[in-house]
Amino acid sequence: MGRILGIDYGSARIGLALSDPTHLIASPLETITFSSEKDLIAQLREKIDAQEVEEVVVGMPFRMKGGDSRQTESVRKFVTALKKAGISAKEEDERLSSVSAKRALIEQELKMEKDKGLVDQTAAAIMLQQYLDKKRSG
Repeated sequence: MGRILGIDYGSARIGLALSDPTHLIASPLETITFSSEKDLIAQLREKIDAQEVEEVVVGMPFRMKGGDSRQTESVRKFVTALKKAGISAKEEDERLSSVSAKRALIEQELKMEKDKGLVDQTAAAIMLQQYLDKKRSG
């Protein structure tokens, strides 16, 4: 059974999280930076191959009341680019994942100013865990 890759998309950095092979637990993986869409997709392909990923889930940043934001459109364009590159991606609501990530890191007394990428990875893990939990419960 392959793993599931969670992506927290941002214009400067992408947070990645990975499930365990049984799809029970999501863990932060890393944060990547990129110079272009082509560069980003190449880096993601490497991760997908290296980690034996069978499914990709991208966090969708909807507004609190459920509508699209400017960032939602950016993420949709990214998902479209993934699909054009042959990488199938599902969308998952990620409202509050960044807030939850920051809160979790504060509770662990980690310095977010030093490593903003840690917030991105943690947000990706929170979103992916939510997806795994929903998938398991049917």
